[in-house]
Amino acid sequence: MKAWFSKFFAVVLAMIGTGHALADRPEPQMSWLDNGTIRLGVDLQIGGAITWLSRSGDTTNLINSFDWGRQVQMSYYAGPVPFIAGTKHPAKNWEGLGWNPIQVGDTYGHRARLLEQRNDGHALYVKCVPMQWPLDDVPGECTFESMLELDGPVVHARCRLVNARSDHTLYPARTQELPAVYTNGPWHRIISYTGAKPFTHDAVTQLEAKPPPQWNGWDATENWSALVDDAGWGLGVWNPGAVRFGGGFNAQPGAGGPKDNPCGYLAPQRVELLDHDITHEYRYDLVLGTVEEIRAHVYRQPRDALPAWRFASDRQGWRYERATDTGWPIRDALAVQLTQDDPALLSPRFVAHAEAAPVLVIDAAFKNVAAPHGQVFWASLEQPGFEQSRSLRFDGNPDGAFHEYRIRLSDSPAYRGAITQLRFDPADHAGGTVRIRAIHFAGE
Repeated sequence: MKAWFSKFFAVVLAMIGTGHALADRPEPQMSWLDNGTIRLGVDLQIGGAITWLSRSGDTTNLINSFDWGRQVQMSYYAGPVPFIAGTKHPAKNWEGLGWNPIQVGDTYGHRARLLEQRNDGHALYVKCVPMQWPLDDVPGECTFESMLELDGPVVHARCRLVNARSDHTLYPARTQELPAVYTNGPWHRIISYTGAKPFTHDAVTQLEAKPPPQWNGWDATENWSALVDDAGWGLGVWNPGAVRFGGGFNAQPGAGGPKDNPCGYLAPQRVELLDHDITHEYRYDLVLGTVEEIRAHVYRQPRDALPAWRFASDRQGWRYERATDTGWPIRDALAVQLTQDDPALLSPRFVAHAEAAPVLVIDAAFKNVAAPHGQVFWASLEQPGFEQSRSLRFDGNPDGAFHEYRIRLSDSPAYRGAITQLRFDPADHAGGTVRIRAIHFAGE
C-alpha cells in the first residue's frame, strides 16, 4: 500500500522490532460479482478490499494478498508527521507516514471493521472503519466506502472518504493513492502513455519497474497505466482525475500467486488537502485485457476539451502555499485567505496543449487586498516546475466583486508544448481574501 515501501517489509520489521504477533488472520469471507466476462471478489473480513480479479471461469487471480498492505484498497495520507494517538506511537519504520488510514488493517495485524455491505449481483457496496497503518490497533476517525460494478472486462469503482477527526488542524496537502493496486508476479511489465500527444494513438512506453523503496513515478498523460505479463495481457488502471502515477515491482518478476511475495504495484496519484470533516470522492476503472484493449477503453470515455475547475462544492484538487481557506465544506467559491507574503494556489496535474488553450479565465473577487497584482505560472512536460520566465502578471480589481480576468498566456513566447500544471499567485504580499468561483482555459 505504501507508495514508498512494500508493507511486507513493515510486517517483518514490526515483528522483529517489537515482538508483536499478527493479531487476527481470519479465513476470507468473500462477496462476488461475475458477469460472464470477469470475476471480482472482495473480502468482507478485511474492509471489503478487492482480493480477486480474473476472467470468468479462470482460477488465475491477478491480485496479490501476500500481506495486508497489498490487495486493491483505499489509502489516505495527512498530518501530523509522526501521527501519535494518545500514548500510541507509530512503528519506528513508519514514523514518516503521518496519518494513514487504510482499508484492510494495520501493520500489527488488526483488521478494519466492516460497517455495511450490499451485493445485488450487479453492484457491490462496502463501508468500513479503516485502521491507521503505522499504529497498533488504532481505528481511523473516518469511514471508507466503495461501490463496484462490472461492465464487460471492466470494474467501475467509486470511492468515498468521510472524515470525522477530533484534530481540526488543516495539515499540508499530501500525495494520495487513488487507489493502490497490487498484482501477482506474472504481471510485472509497466506500460503507459507518457508523451505530449495524448489520445492520438502515439506509441506507448514500458517504464522501469523499480523495486521498493525506490518506486518509479511518471506522468501518464492519458490517465492510465497497466501491469501486464510477457504476452502483453494484464490489468489496466484508469483514473480520469490523475496524471501522476507511481509503481514498480517487488522481488523476482515472472511467477507467483496471491500468497507469494513477488508483486507489481500501481497507484494513480493526486496531491490533496484533507480537512478534519471532509468528504473526498474519486472514481477509477480496472480493465482486464491487452494493452491495446485497455487503451481503447480509455479512449471511449468522455473527456473535456480543455481543463476547467469550478469550485461550487470542493477544491477540485487545488491546494495552497502560504495561504489557507475557510475549510470544508466549500460553498460556491474558494475563500482564500492570503496569510503570508507570496501566497499561491497550485492546480492538480493535467495535460493541455498550449496552442489549444491560449487564454486562462479566472472568475475571482479580491477583497481587502492592497495591491492585487496577480501572477499566473505554468509548467509543462518539457519544463516542469515554475519559473518567472514562464509567467504573466495581471491587475486585479480590489472592489470585492466578482470579475472574469482573461489572461492571454499565448502572449508569452515561453507558453508552448504540453502544459501540465498552473500556479496562481493572487498578490505579492499578505493580507486580504480572494474568492474564486472558477478557473478554466478558453480559446481565442
